[in-house]
Amino acid sequence: MAAAAAACAALFAPAAGAWEPSKPIEFVVPAGTGGGADQMARFIQGVVAKNNLAKQPIVVVNKSGGAGAEGFLDVKGDKGNPHKIVITLSNLFTTPLATGVPFNWRDMTPVAMLALDQFVLWVNADSPYKTAKDYVQAVKAGGDRSFKMAGTGSKQEDQIITVLVEKAAGKKITYVPFKGGGDVAVQLVGGHVNSTVNNPIEAESHWRAGKLRALCVFDKQPMPYKTKLTATQSWADLPTCSSAGLPVDYVMLRGIFMAPGVSQDQVDFYIDLFKKVRALPEWKDFMEKGAFNQTFMTGEEYFNWLGRNEQMHRVLMKEAGFLAQ
Repeated sequence: MAAAAAACAALFAPAAGAWEPSKPIEFVVPAGTGGGADQMARFIQGVVAKNNLAKQPIVVVNKSGGAGAEGFLDVKGDKGNPHKIVITLSNLFTTPLATGVPFNWRDMTPVAMLALDQFVLWVNADSPYKTAKDYVQAVKAGGDRSFKMAGTGSKQEDQIITVLVEKAAGKKITYVPFKGGGDVAVQLVGGHVNSTVNNPIEAESHWRAGKLRALCVFDKQPMPYKTKLTATQSWADLPTCSSAGLPVDYVMLRGIFMAPGVSQDQVDFYIDLFKKVRALPEWKDFMEKGAFNQTFMTGEEYFNWLGRNEQMHRVLMKEAGFLAQ
């Protein structure tokens, strides 16, 4: 037992002389409470404290104003501060492209991709639509804007996917924006909208409770998680939307950045910290519950991925008419 304890201590101990935070770490969430980014940040906050992975506490702060611009500009403007990190979602790309706000992801320091988040087409459990094909046929049969899609924010990922669904169906959909994914799920449970494209973790509890129905996942591959979450379905049982008659694919970054002007030693502390988090059984459970694509990247690979996805969003948003004039 003593040997096992020593091995565990060695695993989580920092390298001799390595940089460590000297005060609490501010963890900025450029989105509202209850959404996927907020849930991941608060999960990380909890497991780091529970497992004593850092000597300083993590403090989660939501800065969602201006479609996340408030949070990004705060980090951008705090040059050289190693005690502040930010979790990102697609508004890393969409907010500056849609608003012209003076910010680009290159204004911060990339640390790591923690995972890629999926999007699922959801309807109310009492809806007559049993499959994605049923849903698309109903949208086609209805009048323009007769269907309501709730989503997080405007000219962001949820509305981009909605535009892609519109193109596939050949009909306009009324997009109704809300502050966060938690609010979006509640609107669908209440029957105030016809559908959402929430991330799995944002609607999972309502799915378990029999309030929502999952129709398909907007990814090229089915999800690998086979544990039954409802009486009849696991995440793996959901078809891809493309295979179900809705040719739309989209995944979203869950990544970490720091302020500009920090040192490599400081970046390395957080890379090491997140590697330790990813090794925990709690992380594996969290990934399965939220049906994440568990891709992890750092360094040049992560930087190059960001550049490609910025360009992809520029193309998608230009086609949707969302670019700032």
